[in-house]
Amino acid sequence: MIKDNEKLICDEMSVKIIDTVRDIIVSEGIHQLNVRKVLQKMEITNRVFYNRFHNIDEVLDILSEESVYKVRQSIISSFDKNRDYFEQIREIIDKTLIYSYDTRANFAHYVFENDSKSSSNYDWWMSEIKKILKYGVDKGYIKNIDLDMTGYAIWCFIRGFNTDAVARNLPLEEAIKTYRYGFDFILKGIKA
Repeated sequence: MIKDNEKLICDEMSVKIIDTVRDIIVSEGIHQLNVRKVLQKMEITNRVFYNRFHNIDEVLDILSEESVYKVRQSIISSFDKNRDYFEQIREIIDKTLIYSYDTRANFAHYVFENDSKSSSNYDWWMSEIKKILKYGVDKGYIKNIDLDMTGYAIWCFIRGFNTDAVARNLPLEEAIKTYRYGFDFILKGIKA
């Protein structure tokens, strides 16, 4: 096994290892994942794996970051002043739920824990949610609210709902329907 200070290889094989780990998680679940399974599936040696990664958690971290990036992309948008602000919010939230549901379904617990540990991820989400809220306040669509507290409440609602729906294997359509129902209460509460 290589030491922490040794340089790791980053090449096409690294990508194949990451893809294989993703495939194992999707087909068998994260609880079935270990380095030995990856080695067997790829027909590679320990050395090939450990020259690229210190452990399986490094691969999971990469997949987690990939998931976070995809979900983040779903919230970034600009508003069309000719369309209903709240309908646009619902569309953004729907996209976020769909992306996070799809990307996290097979290793939700791992991603949820890593997501919670990352202050930069929390800061990024709070910044984006508060931008959306501030736009609504500035345009008079929503009440003058505490952006920090409301942003945090929305962030918790989105993450908590998504994690529960994924963990209970709700079909995506049912998750979206229930999510919209609950989120509409938040939107009605902040509407001007």
